Formats: sequence, structure tokens, C-alpha cells
Amino acid sequence: MILCVGLATVDLVYRVDRVPGVDEKAQALSAEVAAGGPAANAAVTAAALGAPVTLVTAIGAHPLGGLIRSDLEKRSVRLIDAAEGSDGLPPISTVVVEDATGRRTIVSRNAGDLAYRVPETGLPDADLTLVDGHHPVLAVAAARAARRLVVDAGTWRPVFADILPHADVVACSAAFHHPDGFTAPDVIVTHGPDPVTWTRDGRVERIPVPPVDAADTAGAGDAFHGALAFALHSGAPMRDAITSAIRVAGVRVRHPGPRSWLDQL
Repeated sequence: MILCVGLATVDLVYRVDRVPGVDEKAQALSAEVAAGGPAANAAVTAAALGAPVTLVTAIGAHPLGGLIRSDLEKRSVRLIDAAEGSDGLPPISTVVVEDATGRRTIVSRNAGDLAYRVPETGLPDADLTLVDGHHPVLAVAAARAARRLVVDAGTWRPVFADILPHADVVACSAAFHHPDGFTAPDVIVTHGPDPVTWTRDGRVERIPVPPVDAADTAGAGDAFHGALAFALHSGAPMRDAITSAIRVAGVRVRHPGPRSWLDQL
């Protein structure tokens, strides 16, 4: 089983001819609602590829949280809600995608300073755990308990100082910068359409990213992490796992919308 621990949001996704400026309005070409967030999107990807997946996150009892629950259930992701009974708003993101280029603009209110404890039942046993650094208490607990830990290091958060020492694999975006530097057995850095770099034992390999016509880049990194977790969970060697994750991320960006691309896997 793969355990994903981190952020789940309500994503409101609009596709527009162009992103409006200040005091401008735009009529959306389409609008969709889905669960979002790095851990949730990775969980959905891994489940779509065929792995049993559990997501530990914080949603609560607010009616909008039902949108997240419904999407995750439809995608065969088991949910453990550390905010069960809370009536506050769940994290919400508005994603605006430019139709001609697939580039996206995101406005979000994520977990903020809210802290949720590990559920009384504890965290489930998993062969591989992925954490994204959101919900720090949950993330640190999961990192310490993990048999094999993959860290989604999109942007620096102080909690990573407590998580990274437990990591087997750190998958970073090019924007990730640890203020003091770090080491891990395997460090992977994505650079958008440019080659992915993989560092092990001081050796760096550049793995090419095939060119694609991008229709929607939102969640491409999350898809990469979910596919990477799936491949490693399935026993693939690291280079093969990275290549597979690149392929899945390429499928993601070629298709508009938060979920339609999953049918192409």
C-alpha cells in the first residue's frame, strides 16, 4: 500500500482565453471542480495506475469538504481525515489556465497555521510513504514511521528540516532551495520541459523529457510524484521509475482539465 500524507484542497479550475488583468473580468471557457493539492493529486495518480492508496489529510465537516471526499472516493483513494468534525473551511484553490499555452495561475488558501494531530487510530502501515510537507505534525509523524519515504519538495518549508533526514527519495522542483543544503540517497530535480536530474552517490544523471504540446500544466509535478511513488512501490529501478514518472507527467500536460487525463493512462 502507498500512503500519501499532506494537502487536499477544493480546486476550482477555470479555462480562459487569457488571464484577466486588474479590474478586468473574463468569461471562462470551462469550469471544473476536483480535489487538488500535492498529496491528493499524487494519491489519485498512483491509484489510477493501479496501486492501493490511502491519503491522510485534513478536510473537516464543512459542506465544501464533501467535494473532496466525493472525488477521492470516485478515484479509489481511501481517506483518513485528521480534521474530522471540524466545521472550518477546507483548503481552497482557484486555478486559472490559459487555453492557448496551458500555463496556469493559482490563488490558494492552504492549510495555513492550522495543526492537526495524528488520528487516534494512528497511521496505517505502508510499503511506501509520500509526504508533501503540508500539515507538519502529520508529515513528521509519517516520515518517522515510514519504511520507505518519498518527499515531494516543491518549495521550502521549515518542516522539511525534520522530514528530510528520514527521506530515501527527495523529488524537488527547480525552485526548491534548502537554506542549509541537504543529502538523501536519491535526489531528483524536475525542470519543467528540461531534463530531470537524478543524483545518487555524488553521480548526476540527466534524464531527457520528451517534448509535448502542453494543454494544461496544473498538477504536472503532482502527477510526476504519484507516478514515481507507484513505480517504486512496484519495484522498478530508480531510473526506470523516473522515466515512467516523466511519461505520466507528459500525459497530464497534454490534456486539459484536472481529471480527464487519467483515462489516457
